Amino acid sequence: MPSIIKTLKVVADPNRLRILLLLKGEELSVAELQEILGMGQSTISTHLSQLKQAGLVEDRRTGKSNHYRLSAQSTRGSETAKGHDFSRAEKASTSSGALAPEGRSFLDDLLARAVFEIPEAAADQAAMRRVLRKRQDKMRAFFDSVAGRLGKDYVPGKSWKSLAEALLRLMPPMVIADLGAGEGSSALLLSQRAVRVIAVDSSARMIEVGREQAESHGVKNVEYRLGDMEEVPIGAGEVDLVFFSQSLHHALHPERALAEAARILAPGGRVVVLDLVKHRFEEAREMYADEWLGFSEAELEAMLENAGFANVETAVVDKDAEAPQFQTLLALADKAY
Repeated sequence: MPSIIKTLKVVADPNRLRILLLLKGEELSVAELQEILGMGQSTISTHLSQLKQAGLVEDRRTGKSNHYRLSAQSTRGSETAKGHDFSRAEKASTSSGALAPEGRSFLDDLLARAVFEIPEAAADQAAMRRVLRKRQDKMRAFFDSVAGRLGKDYVPGKSWKSLAEALLRLMPPMVIADLGAGEGSSALLLSQRAVRVIAVDSSARMIEVGREQAESHGVKNVEYRLGDMEEVPIGAGEVDLVFFSQSLHHALHPERALAEAARILAPGGRVVVLDLVKHRFEEAREMYADEWLGFSEAELEAMLENAGFANVETAVVDKDAEAPQFQTLLALADKAY
């Protein structure tokens, strides 16, 4: 069992406590800890080295990286407790936290208390769940490899358009709201399988162009409405799916737009958000009238949950090859029944 004095000395740093709380539930690599904690590689490696020297964590080699976990020793009940008959005073001190209860290590007891004192603990756990979903998502890795080849090697009849058309045919008939629809290119695509698409945009000119395009293509089931994402001109529970395609970062208050999405969705409906990953390309504010420079996965997930959505999933699904190399963030969530 690691020395209690060494343990107390090492865990005096709140960031090392955050790492221990994460490793209590899962093996994680340095890169994964970086993503969760938002710290540099050298900082995390230094913390892990100190925790390892104190006997609190151990690592194992997996491919090209190491995965860290709490050491077996650190989570083992105190050896001094075995075969020792605690006096009533000793048992009282144990229950008050001076010593860990029998069968439970000092570190277990310390971490159980730390959960309530580390303000970042809940956010760290949510970030860890996202990291683990990425690790487990083998299908995502497969599609990433396909994306790397499509467009580079010619294959007759194989294109993103044909793939999108095929996937659209799998979509059940729904009433869909396209919020921040622009001139309605997404709405026209969705209309192929939708019962009805309601395309909402705050630009009268965009609405006019969208209507002209729908008419010229003979599309009858797309309805264009002038309105704001934060005050959507659609009744409560009127739609089955709400779609934001690179529009949420134009909202003055994205959380209000998502709350409106929840309002207009029928119970069991879904919201889909395609937007930019948070970036630092300030010129986008002038060039594209962007109000927000994208969103992090954590920010978008939190906004969706605060709007009342459940089963939130997020993933970075694309990255531009050219500078400033914008990345595309996908989020999906359900409205509760």
